[in-house]
Amino acid sequence: MLSKKTKYAIKALVILGKNIDQPPMQIARIAEEEHIPKKFLEQILLDLRNAGYLYSKKGAGGGYSLNKKPEEIFLVDILRITDGPIAMVPCASIKFYHKCDECHDEVTCGIRKAFIDVRDASLKVLGETSIANIIERENSSVDLN
Repeated sequence: MLSKKTKYAIKALVILGKNIDQPPMQIARIAEEEHIPKKFLEQILLDLRNAGYLYSKKGAGGGYSLNKKPEEIFLVDILRITDGPIAMVPCASIKFYHKCDECHDEVTCGIRKAFIDVRDASLKVLGETSIANIIERENSSVDLN
């Protein structure tokens, strides 16, 4: 299940991507428009800034803006920043691997093999889906009725 932290991070990146040609956005505006608790959003934006995805400016006219193009920000990276591993079991993780306590033989473990397949499928979709793709999907799903 996608955590609120990750969902809010994606929503913040999407609104910043939609306003890429505008001055930096203040946290209060992002929080209000996306219905995100301001204090929670502050920490999320700080994490994204520290990871190099956002630029922040203090003072009058300050706020946050994307430090990368929306096409260069992929969901896989955002999930890892906000939630950690993509894999559902630690022995199938690429970046956060550790041996499962109850496993006797990783080489023959059917559970591990199944969840490596799940991980690989997830990585393919998440690694190919950018913030620009999310924006495109939102724009194409506008109800024309």
